[in-house]
Amino acid sequence: MLRIHNSLSRSKEAFEPIDPGRVRMYVCGITVYDYCHIGHARMMLVFDMVSRWLRASGYALTYVRNITDIDDKIIKRAVDNNETIGELTERFIAAMHQDLDALGVLRPDHEPRATRYVPQMLDLIGLLERKDLAYRAADGDVNFAVRRFASYGRLSGKSLDELRAGERVAVADAKNDPLDFVLWKAAKASDPVQATWPSDFGPGRPGWHIECSAMAGALLGEALDIHGGGADLQFPHHENEIAQSEGAHGGSFVRYWMHNGFVRVDNEKMSKSLGNFFTIRDVLRVFDPEVLRLFVLRAHYRSPINYSDAHLDDARASLLRLYTALTPGLAGNGEHLQPAAQPDWTTPSGQRFREAMDDDFNTPIAVSVLFDLASELNRTRDPAIERELRSLASVLGLLGKPPEQAVQSGLRGSDQSGAGLSDSDIDALVIRRTEAKKAKQFVQADQLRAELLAQGVILEDSSTGTRWRRS
Repeated sequence: MLRIHNSLSRSKEAFEPIDPGRVRMYVCGITVYDYCHIGHARMMLVFDMVSRWLRASGYALTYVRNITDIDDKIIKRAVDNNETIGELTERFIAAMHQDLDALGVLRPDHEPRATRYVPQMLDLIGLLERKDLAYRAADGDVNFAVRRFASYGRLSGKSLDELRAGERVAVADAKNDPLDFVLWKAAKASDPVQATWPSDFGPGRPGWHIECSAMAGALLGEALDIHGGGADLQFPHHENEIAQSEGAHGGSFVRYWMHNGFVRVDNEKMSKSLGNFFTIRDVLRVFDPEVLRLFVLRAHYRSPINYSDAHLDDARASLLRLYTALTPGLAGNGEHLQPAAQPDWTTPSGQRFREAMDDDFNTPIAVSVLFDLASELNRTRDPAIERELRSLASVLGLLGKPPEQAVQSGLRGSDQSGAGLSDSDIDALVIRRTEAKKAKQFVQADQLRAELLAQGVILEDSSTGTRWRRS
């Protein structure tokens, strides 16, 4: 039986969906104002793995992963670029799909965009107001009254007083309590017209937290089996989702909360604010996408992983070992491999693989089963072992290439960028990017920015221009 570590109980629990045989899963997606980075890739790959395993286990899964396409950062980037919010978000949604398709991440059943569910968000806010859990503040915002929701803090494991003591942000005068969070943001005179919707509360736009409660409810109902996302979303985003959804509808919002661990660089969390992030595109210029998939799956989804080229090189060499075992030319039989069959769960390897995956998606153990099979295949050249290796690997989205092609490519190497750029080279590229933005050639501007980032140059845009620094 599948057991899942539930972030709410902080323990592994037997998985029992609300409706036997059917699973409703919602995962928080990304805010689309830039290219996806490796932290995003890990989250996407983790829940791609989860969805694949649920389906392989016979569950009828409905998988929803949202897109946040309205947000302060989106508005700022669009204004800085002198483009519309829609132009910006459409471009980066397309880029996200390109990146995830390259990684073999299967599309979710539903991919709702926040801007298309504003009516449902307003309905939910209105319901919270009628239940005296929301109030209209003097500045025009509508806020959630955290202290009126008795069980707030369950997911983070902190009391209201502990959370209040940890408050580090200056509280807006219009809030009744520092912990209260915004449900509806009143429009500002500086907001672009595309960032404002009419409502009974006045013109404005939704807060971030209400978006996911409304989209999950609209597509999956008031109760979910699994809700997932990165560990950084546990508080306050997911805590606030619980308060909104359970405050509005009563009952339990989510049975099993899942959170994947951080990606770290030099043992610091990868983030755009620290300037230590690498986009998926940066990595795929050097490594085959399947290398990145194996790099993620070799670690347990809840543990932090440390990103480095050396670790990706090691994953590349490991993946080559698997492909080499499958290569007909090296086996001397000249046969062409057939598509991977459904796994046989009755074999010793199939049982070990299944037991690992049913133990809170223990992919490190499951991957080790693949390497044991590869070693056995190298010894025996038994076609049955080859079929088993390929069938089990396919459950994780691995070994899908023609093996001769994979081995010949070496899954690409780690010899990267060259000697780097001089200050004058950087200045010239920054000027070209600025000119491209002025001409509304945003794809070219993004490519120049990515080129600089790949060379270790970080750009910082502001209303006064663009500054750069070396990472």
